[in-house]
Amino acid sequence: MAGLSIEDVNRLAQDPSPATRAGTAAKLAQQFSTAHFTEGELKLAEQIFRVMVRDAEVRVREALSANLKHNPLLPHDVAMALAKDVDSVALPVLSASEVLTTEDLVQIVRSQNSPQRLDAIAGRREVAAPVSAAIVDVGNENVVAKLLANPGAEIAEPTLHKVVDKFGHSEAIQNPLVHRQVLPVTVAERLVTHVAEHLRAHLLSNHKISADLALDIVLQSRERATVGIAMGVSEAGLAALVGQLKEGKRLTGSLALRAICMGNTRFFEHAVAALAGIPVGNARVLIHDPGHRGLVTVWAKAKLPESYLPAVKAALDVVAQTELDGLELDPERYSRRIIERVLTQYETLGVEFNDDDLEYLLAKVHQLPAASVSVH
Repeated sequence: MAGLSIEDVNRLAQDPSPATRAGTAAKLAQQFSTAHFTEGELKLAEQIFRVMVRDAEVRVREALSANLKHNPLLPHDVAMALAKDVDSVALPVLSASEVLTTEDLVQIVRSQNSPQRLDAIAGRREVAAPVSAAIVDVGNENVVAKLLANPGAEIAEPTLHKVVDKFGHSEAIQNPLVHRQVLPVTVAERLVTHVAEHLRAHLLSNHKISADLALDIVLQSRERATVGIAMGVSEAGLAALVGQLKEGKRLTGSLALRAICMGNTRFFEHAVAALAGIPVGNARVLIHDPGHRGLVTVWAKAKLPESYLPAVKAALDVVAQTELDGLELDPERYSRRIIERVLTQYETLGVEFNDDDLEYLLAKVHQLPAASVSVH
């Protein structure tokens, strides 16, 4: 073997101390490659590793692990033996060796359940979705936070929902979860809900305001965020989000009104369709009926407040007449035009407004009795 000299062999024979064995193991492991060894020498080295991995001296096994953790030629059985050894031996291999398969890592996560080992696996350059799922099942908050912060970790949508179930109220979890490069809209909406509940608790415990006022503030914050994250989402994503909102009883008339006032027509269409129990394609036809008769019909079927209808009609008129121009702050200006038209619509009905703020508008519309703005 080109890596080991006759002096190395003689030294090991004359001084088989732990230090010498560890040094020999390190040197052999460092040289273990097709560039240094012939095919026959590689097989011989593998046999030597299989002996060394059973060495009673930990530092010998540590030398193997530290020097073989990145080596793709590491025999699988040796890698598994090292991965199941004491932490000082196992952690380098668990954190880096690509010889370990997804199945190996899932088995190790579920059988060993050591925070240090889970932490090492969570920080690997790549973490497959099944491994991530296993870590979330058994890992503590710190380990899961590390997994979420790892851009190389593939985490399936059901696993992310489980993260919210287990740790949704934890700020240590919320931060890396929010900053995931890709976050399904259904997960984002649920996370907003948890953050909003946390905000409500803070308001009640740290400020002298009523529980009702705190709830109003939280609901407004949550609705704003929900409509915001729904911008630009695919049709399938919108359907999933609206379905989740409906199931959680968070799909409300005020949320639908907020969406159309902010110019998010597709979310509005999906919301009305879900509440009316009809396909979204049918709802679109009714909502955009030029005479608004279809809108009145589907609105009633959805059992939404009649007092909202003038605002919705005015908003849809702006949508039908306005195209985004792509200039700076285009969505904000678009929403402002919608709100201004809504305010004008209510003024013609004898309802006075003295503010053009969306929150003020929504609050006022919500308080209006249906009779004052009835639509025929």
